[in-house]
Amino acid sequence: MPQKDYYKILGVNRNSSDAEIKKQYRRLARKYHPDVSKETNAETRFKEISEAYDVLKDKKKRANYDCFGTPDGNPFGGGGFTPPPSGAGCGGWKGNFGGFNQGSFSDIFDNMFKGARGGQFNNDPFSQHKQHKQSYSQSRDKDNNVVIHVDLEEAFHGANRTITLRVPGESGTKKLKIKIPKGIKEGQKIRLGGQGGKGQHRNGDLLLEVKFNKHKYFTVDGKDINLTLPITPWEAALGAKVSIPTLGGKVDMKLPPNTQNGKKLRLKGRGLPGKEPGDQYVQLQIMTPQADTNELKKLYKKMAEISDFNPRKQFD
Repeated sequence: MPQKDYYKILGVNRNSSDAEIKKQYRRLARKYHPDVSKETNAETRFKEISEAYDVLKDKKKRANYDCFGTPDGNPFGGGGFTPPPSGAGCGGWKGNFGGFNQGSFSDIFDNMFKGARGGQFNNDPFSQHKQHKQSYSQSRDKDNNVVIHVDLEEAFHGANRTITLRVPGESGTKKLKIKIPKGIKEGQKIRLGGQGGKGQHRNGDLLLEVKFNKHKYFTVDGKDINLTLPITPWEAALGAKVSIPTLGGKVDMKLPPNTQNGKKLRLKGRGLPGKEPGDQYVQLQIMTPQADTNELKKLYKKMAEISDFNPRKQFD
């Protein structure tokens, strides 16, 4: 059976760096994710690119794939030998069967029959017990990590969502109902017990690492929220009460007179909730109206006449 060309599926070349492969995967995942894509073949393409990325992001799997055309390093794939996609290469592989040297085949068959020498053909009466213990230990190490993107509002209020994703190492996608805890921070993980990789005695867990979607108003610093707020020159000069957006809704904030551009004000407890909630920091940005009418031009000229304000005084 011909091997899939994972490089071609992702649209990268064999010399691409890990960062380039990751960037290309994210671009394609956003385009073909079944939850958002309008492409007719979105689910199939998403499965293909996820499978390709699962191999190419892993150094060991990628090396095996480059050498033998399979992530597990077995060139026989359960049937006959199938050469890796054109252009692959490592060690003794030269692009055809004759390209393997004697040492290459020795290594392959040594790996293939290592388990047999340690089990069925081993005279050690405790060998089966040792193998069982090792297998159980490995089966417990099947936790999978997946990144999910959530909105800041979901992190602030908490939310219930149904997500579609592909668990690394598995084929196909699955839908899962998850609860996003109120006040969760970026980088924290949601653990779904038994939803990870399949083990011999128990399944691993699925760890969902939270990343925040870009917000049109806010940025996040830990549990604190930042907002840049445009204000008028007269609000800055005279002081004013202005309406401020927060994740919990709009609140009124008082601006002191003679407020300077760039000044930061704090709304205590208006960040992400928690035992010790974060704050919201508001940085003021004074916006100057354009002198695009005769009245405004007269006003600016009048201000220039009556005011001795010089913002460049320190240069004199």
